[in-house]
Amino acid sequence: MKKNYTFQLELKVRDYECDLQGIVNNANYQHYYEHTRHEFLVSQDISFAELHNQGIDLVVARATMAFKTPLHSRDKYLSVLDLRQDGLRYIFDQKIFRLPDMALCNSARFDSVATINGKLGRLPLLDDLVNRVNAEKNNEDNQ
Repeated sequence: MKKNYTFQLELKVRDYECDLQGIVNNANYQHYYEHTRHEFLVSQDISFAELHNQGIDLVVARATMAFKTPLHSRDKYLSVLDLRQDGLRYIFDQKIFRLPDMALCNSARFDSVATINGKLGRLPLLDDLVNRVNAEKNNEDNQ
């Protein structure tokens, strides 16, 4: 596992998230990732509700996931993300590691776009966030 991610969140698997095989159902990983993205934005004082009230919505345009090691009921895990930008897309590179052994359980990429009053557009607030978090990471990497 690399040293520093833009954001990390520790969570625990709940019993009802598991299927008959006793492992986390594949759909729940998307929930874990979405929760992590929301908590990251909240930590940056960005509110989905406030943005929506202004006619701005950040939506997932594409999601890809790779399943590696299953999580089981009551497992603790670390959900991490990095954020970058490619044109109008805000790309969240995310991973889930089982704790305490840090086994990679899942890796994913979520391409998100901003709609402003129903039209695709740039969101200066997120442009600034991408620049800021990547500058902070570069400073940490160089220390």
